[in-house]
Formats: sequence, C-alpha cells, structure tokens
Amino acid sequence: MTEDAPQPNVRRRQWGAERRSEPLAIVPSRPSPAAIVWARLAIVITVLSWFLYMLTTIIRMVIEGPQESFVFHLQTWVYGLTVTALTFSAVMYLTARYGALVRFREHRRVERALLDEHFARSDDRVTVLIPSYDEEPDVVRYTLWSAALQEFPDISIVLLIDDRATGLTGDAFERLERTRALGAEISAELERPRAAAQAALDAFLAEAPEHPGPADAKRAADAYAEAAVWLDDFVAAEAITDHMAEFFAEYVLLGLSNDLRLTRLALDAAHEQGGSPDRERLHQLHQRLVWIFSAQLGSFERKQYASLSQEPNKAMNLNSYISLMGGTYRIVRDTGEQILEELGPDEDPATAELVIPDSRYLLTLDADSQLLREYCLRLVYLLEQPENQRVAVTQTPYSSFRGASTRIERMAGATTDLQHIQHQGLTYFNATFWVGANAVIRTEALDDIAVTQTVGGFEITTYVQDRTVIEDTESSIDLGLHGWTLENYPERLSYSATPPDFGSLVVQRRRWANGGLLIMPKFFEMIRARRGTADRVRLTEKMLRSNYMSSLAWASFGLIFLLFFPFDSRLLSPLVVAAALPYFLSMGLDLRASGHRFTDIFRIYGFNLILLPVNLAGVLKSVQQGATGAKIPFARTPKVTGRTAAPAIYVTLPYVIVAFSVFIAVRDSMAGNWGNAAFAAFNAIMATWAILSYIGIRASIADAALGLVGWLYVPIKPKRVAAKSPVDPTATVNWQAILYHGDRRLSRDLARTSDRRRRLSGVRAEARDDTAPVPLPVPAPSGRARRRAARHASGQK
Repeated sequence: MTEDAPQPNVRRRQWGAERRSEPLAIVPSRPSPAAIVWARLAIVITVLSWFLYMLTTIIRMVIEGPQESFVFHLQTWVYGLTVTALTFSAVMYLTARYGALVRFREHRRVERALLDEHFARSDDRVTVLIPSYDEEPDVVRYTLWSAALQEFPDISIVLLIDDRATGLTGDAFERLERTRALGAEISAELERPRAAAQAALDAFLAEAPEHPGPADAKRAADAYAEAAVWLDDFVAAEAITDHMAEFFAEYVLLGLSNDLRLTRLALDAAHEQGGSPDRERLHQLHQRLVWIFSAQLGSFERKQYASLSQEPNKAMNLNSYISLMGGTYRIVRDTGEQILEELGPDEDPATAELVIPDSRYLLTLDADSQLLREYCLRLVYLLEQPENQRVAVTQTPYSSFRGASTRIERMAGATTDLQHIQHQGLTYFNATFWVGANAVIRTEALDDIAVTQTVGGFEITTYVQDRTVIEDTESSIDLGLHGWTLENYPERLSYSATPPDFGSLVVQRRRWANGGLLIMPKFFEMIRARRGTADRVRLTEKMLRSNYMSSLAWASFGLIFLLFFPFDSRLLSPLVVAAALPYFLSMGLDLRASGHRFTDIFRIYGFNLILLPVNLAGVLKSVQQGATGAKIPFARTPKVTGRTAAPAIYVTLPYVIVAFSVFIAVRDSMAGNWGNAAFAAFNAIMATWAILSYIGIRASIADAALGLVGWLYVPIKPKRVAAKSPVDPTATVNWQAILYHGDRRLSRDLARTSDRRRRLSGVRAEARDDTAPVPLPVPAPSGRARRRAARHASGQK
C-alpha cells in the first residue's frame, strides 16, 4: 500500500545492538511474593546503611575531630550531603519500584465484553492530536495508522503540522507535502474495509431475528475473516526497513488481525455447535468492526493563521487547536494574511470555512509513537468509571521499540523501560506526572487550568503550559492545584522512538533536564492549597514529586563532586557501598524483567557519565531562566534519517572526565588512597567504554571539528544597498490593509531615517502591497473560551 512512497535509508546495525525484536507482554507478569519482599527489604537496607554511615563516619568525625582543619570539616559536610542526596534518589527509585510491583500484582484486565457493552451506549468522542514538526513522513504514517485503527465509536485524528511552508524547497518541501497527504491517503485506504463492515452491520440489523441462530454467527465470522484478510494484505504490501516498521507490521497490524481471527474462531465454533451469541452481543461485534475502520482524519497548520500563537513549541501547537474546538470560523484575508473570526450565534453555520467539533476527550500523541489496539477503549473506560470522575489524565507510559540498530538507542530504550516502571509506581503513591508522548485527557480539566491573555491584539489561550520545555510536568502540577488527579494505566499499550545517535540524545536529555527546578515553587503552592483537606499532599508524594523534578540537579552536582574533588579517604566506608548496592541490584532485576540484560547496569552507569555535561547544561538553563525570566527555546528531538551532529562541548567533556579520572586514579594509588583510586579507575573505564560504544571516536572528531569551525567562522554580512522606490503606479491600493494595520513601518526602518521623501515613498509602496504581513486583529474569544466563561459564570464546577 506504500509502493510508490520513497523508502528511507536503512540505518546500519552496530555490533552490540539489540537482538530482541518482540516487545514485552501487554499485561505485565504478576510479581512473585519474593519480589515484593525484596522491594521492601531494599528500601530498609538502603536507609539503614545510610543512617549507620552518617552516625559512624560523618557525625563521629565532627564530634571527635575538633583538631582537624576547616578544610577537612568542610569536606566532611559536603561529602555527607552528597551521599545523602544520592541515597535519597536511590530510595525514591526503590519506593516507586515497590509501588509498581504492587500495582502489577493487583491489576486485573477488564473483560472485552464489558468494554463492548459500555461503549455500545456511548456517544463520547475522542479527538487525537498529533503534533508534528519536520518529521519523516513514514514515521508519521505509522503513528496515524496506529491511531486510525483504534476501536472507538467516534474518533477523529488531526495531524497538527507545525512546519512553515514559506521558503521551503527541495527535500524539506517534498517531505512537508508528503506529510500533508497522509490523512487523505489513509482515509482512502480505510474506505473499503469500512464499507464492508458497515454493509455487514446493515445486513445484520435488517435480517437478524430476535433470537439469532448459527447462520447469523457464521455471517459475523465471515465479516471478521474479511477484515483480518484485509489487514494481512496490508502487511504483505509493507516495506520492512527498520525496527519501527517491523513493530508496525507485526504488532499493530498483525496484532489486530490475530485478535479479529480469534473472534472469528469463536463465532465459527458457535456455528459448528449449533449456537450463537444473543442479538445484543452480535450487534456489538458488528459495531466493533465498523469502529475499527471508521476514523476521520485531517490536518491543521496553525502557522497559516496570524490570529493563532506562533510560539515555536509543541505546547502552543496543541493549545492553538484546542482553543478553537467547538467553534465555526470564517477566514478573513483582507489584510494580506489569514485571520480566523468565529461566526456569531445569529450567523448561518453553513457559511463557515472552518468547523472544528468539540470533544469530551483528547488523546495527545507524539508523531514518533505507536499505539496498540484497545488503547483508547481501555483508557476512556477507566476515565468513565464513577470513582475516576476527578482523573484528568490517564496514559500508559511509553515503552521503547525493540530491535534497535545502534548501541546508544538500545541503552536509551533500556532507560525508557525503567522509567515505565517508575511512572507506574508514582501512581501508587498519587504522584503521577503527565508524560507527553501519549495521554487521554478530559477537556473539562484543561478548561480549568486554561490561562487567557492578549498577545499582539489576539486572544491566546494556554492549556498546556509552555513556560518550560517540559510542559507536561508543569501541567501536572496545574491540574493538581485545581483538584484533579492523574493515573498511569498498568499495561504496555504505547511505544515511542528513542534517539538513535548521540546528537539527538543530547537534544532530548538536555530538554528533559531543563525546567524541573522552575516548577518547584508551583508545587509548593499546591501543597499549601491542599493542606488541611481530604486530598492533602502526603509525605511520600512530596518526596517522590520533589525527586522527579529536582533530582537531576543534585545528582549532577553530587556526581561532579565525587568525580573531581579529592575527598579524604577517611570519609569512605563500606556502608556507602551497602547503601548503593540495593539500588543497582534492583535496577538489574528491572532490566532483566524488561527484556534487557542484568549487566546493563554498568552500561547505564557509563551512559549517565557521558550525559553528565548534558544534564548539567539543562540544570544551568533552568537557573538562567529563573534568574532572567526569559523563556528557553523549545528544542525538538531530531527524528530524521542520518546522524545528528552533537555540539562540540558535549563530545569533548566526556574525554575530560576520562582524563581527570585517570589522573585521580594514578595520584591516589601513589598516595595509598586505594578507595578513591579504585572509584576513579572504575569511572575512567566506564566512561571510556561509553564513549567508544555510544559516541564513537570518528564521530567525536567530526563533531568537535565542526564545532571548532563554527566557532571560528564569522559570516560576512552583505553590504546594505540603498533601497529603491518600490512604488508601482499601476498597483491597486490595499485600502483594507492601510485602515487595519496603520503605519507598520514606524517600528522598522522608517524609525531609523529622517528622509521624508524616502519615508513617504515607503508608505506609498506598502499601501499598494497586497501581501503585507503582521496583522493586528480585533480579539474575539474562541468558542472554548466563551463556553468556559459561561460555565464558571453559572457556578458550575
């Protein structure tokens, strides 16, 4: 079905890349009683070892060593604080891990018949929003298909394309055009199976008796067989070029096909045994086929409209569309650019040029993610249970695609799978954070946290905060401030790409490390607001949330101290190792349970060593933003074929870590300080292995040289040429633009000249310019903003 589409370059597989290609089971295996006991024991051992170390080493040295120098006492306190901070993070990991194991043990999957019965009476709508910017069309195509094949009664999928077409040429423009065409292509391909499923449903409703017989079961089985064959043909036409394509074919398409065949097997068995499900159940089964193939697909480009936010980040891409939902609009082009104006209540809706329906639920999905079947069905069912009326966001923390072709992608995927377990544990302690790769959200909750302001004459409504580049984390706190909760669904139903090279990993991890510190004051506000209430923030939630938002800061600085500061050997103790050992053992067990290797704990240690400068840079960016108030630009993780070059500083500093660790190891071994020498030698070995495995010598040299050339290169500025009078006496004067914009040149070059004739010439030329940019409209509240204001005015919650 994609024979005419250009095929992407196949990334060369590295030695040491992932051999496993099959993902883990959707429902995690139930942990054994021994695993639960170890999870509790690990916490006790870590805390007890830390307490004994502080008592026998730090406190004892402070009490017994008044004759020691000030430098030694300073070392003692710094080392004690560093060990305490790192131990706290280890305890939080172990605590969240324990919560995840308990949830996996207690989880019971909702039966399929209950889902079908619930949604047979539902009129809810889910709108899937997929923000996309400069993506590979094939990657976006997988995402769109995985969303289009979701089993939900009413689902609409909107690809939010954030590329600006102006100025694009060559491959970039061709990529944009292919991305734009994806929705129509998928809709056309879905038409045949949808029509067949609808015809089978219509025939059932017209012919089936009150008490169906074996023949009715057989007709339903044939409909399921036809749908499964269509999916099989789809897979046969797919070009399998990488592990993401393999996952799409094997687990999205064939996974659904196998599920349909299982239903067909049951219906065939009913026919052969002379039985049949009752009429209501057969109706539900026919409806299911129609739901699978009935998605509505479209796209939206906010940068085509000057009345919407032009901020270059994912959050405002989402916010722009959400603010328009439920409204009907005309497009005003009089001023040279497109401006959206909402139709008034007395105007004919048939005259609208843009209609955006409202939706009770939103599903936000990154353009490099894929959903397994039933994602929407199960997560919306969770939200619609009576006890979950105040759950604003539910999600399945994404897992990594298996079969990665590079070592660094395999290791990034391993850390992603560990995070899946951690996020499940956060929910156990009511400390869930929204992870932006995928989530089902109540629009009612977004209305509660909406902030509206006028920017340049336009009303801009912000739902998902863009103050920091980890917008989902801040929005989690905003929802908590308004009494909403979040929940992770304890199954693996979503998968997302991990960076395949060091350059793209730098972009992603630097963004992840930036912003947590800035959100802490808002978290303190949430604690104060809920104090004394039934849903007050309890101690465990406080600690877990604080660790989630701030641990990268103290862990990065703590590791810097341990790496580069020559601490006195008397501060070392086996108790420090005893405090860290349960953490590493538990991580190894989690890696093995996630299909990785126990020994990956050492590779992850080296992986984190070379990422230390990246994490530190993200933390310092947070400090900079806190001091200056300037918003940090949103850096999207590159998702294009080919290697992404890393900034020179990030490929150079890992070598500095290795060199300094070797120096410390040699110096301390000569001084007989064997503890520090062994630790420094271990760091040198792990960092060297990580450089060779995840960056590469050749790539390091290329990126460092490229950075040096970029630093030395000074571009030659073109000479300014005196402006010629652009007045065209034959041009039509755009009088609407004059009355609407006024004299826009006052804020540009006209403010820098005193030549009256040149000024007059420029104004006349602009008056005849039909494409004058930068409009200043009359603000009008969006449909969603007006409904929110009306709801609050009437006192509704």
